[in-house]
Amino acid sequence: MASYMVRKTLKTLDPFSLRILTSTRRHLSVATAAGTEHEPSSFTFSSEDTDQPKPAATSNSDDKVYIKGPKSMPASSSSVTMPMSFMTGSIVGKRFYQKVTTREAEDGNGWSVMLDYRTLKTPSKRNLKCPTLALAKAIAAEWEYQQTDGIRPFTMPLMKLACTALERVPLTRPKIIEHLMKKFHQDLVFCRAPRDNDLTKDLRELQVEKFSPLIKWVESEFGFKPLVYTSFFGGKQEEGLVKAVENLLRKTDDCELAAIDAIAAAAHSLIIAIGMFHGRLNIEQAIELIRLEEDLQVDRWGLVEGGHDVDIADLRVQISSAAVFLGLSRKH
Repeated sequence: MASYMVRKTLKTLDPFSLRILTSTRRHLSVATAAGTEHEPSSFTFSSEDTDQPKPAATSNSDDKVYIKGPKSMPASSSSVTMPMSFMTGSIVGKRFYQKVTTREAEDGNGWSVMLDYRTLKTPSKRNLKCPTLALAKAIAAEWEYQQTDGIRPFTMPLMKLACTALERVPLTRPKIIEHLMKKFHQDLVFCRAPRDNDLTKDLRELQVEKFSPLIKWVESEFGFKPLVYTSFFGGKQEEGLVKAVENLLRKTDDCELAAIDAIAAAAHSLIIAIGMFHGRLNIEQAIELIRLEEDLQVDRWGLVEGGHDVDIADLRVQISSAAVFLGLSRKH
């Protein structure tokens, strides 16, 4: 009976809900770094501000597009809560625009995305200004891709990262860095499986082979040799290495820190994120290191359809979008 009920329940889940159930560990997003919690909220897309008085017929005050957030936010809040639809796969409203273009910002500092004649805005009603034309065009392409039956925010990872870099990072930069450094001592790259266990011996050999080049690069880049460990609770890295990595994070701009944070959250590894930031790792190399243990298990026991394959696709989206965002946001 229980088995029947489980099968019946699973059949009612859409693919995006199933993705959440099978990939919960990778959905602990960078918002955790802010150290604050908000009530669940739903954002809607609109072409007019319902919080303001209706403008006169001759007024042009409604020529903006923004993502409306909750009407009240905690007074102590210092972070931007992104729409829940980015994680649940919800469809938000209908497509209300025909043409998507880009143009230089009015102050000449950055580039804006235009939905028809309206300027795209962030959840806090600020103009979404991109540092480069390339990034603006990529975000415009995400909006152009939207279907007439509804807007799907979960298909716009670059839009999400841009909002994070513009709104959350400037307000919570110290907390983001603190969170990243707190997890640094349990970094995936520093972990080794026990050598005296037949079940983990193959994994340890694979970890030594694949992680060692990155470990050597970290030593040459920062001047300190990382400590590797087998403990579930990690190990304490040398203070000099910790300070060197922390100083690197402090020197990043908002877009770079947003990308590093997103990669580290998906990879469970700040070292992999920094490796991509420095061009030491490409997308495929990073994904291989992140999935080292899981891929070994898949090779040994087989792939679970609707589980492993969805998890792999989800990871590729997160790592690829952050890497693309990092590259497009850099001014050459």
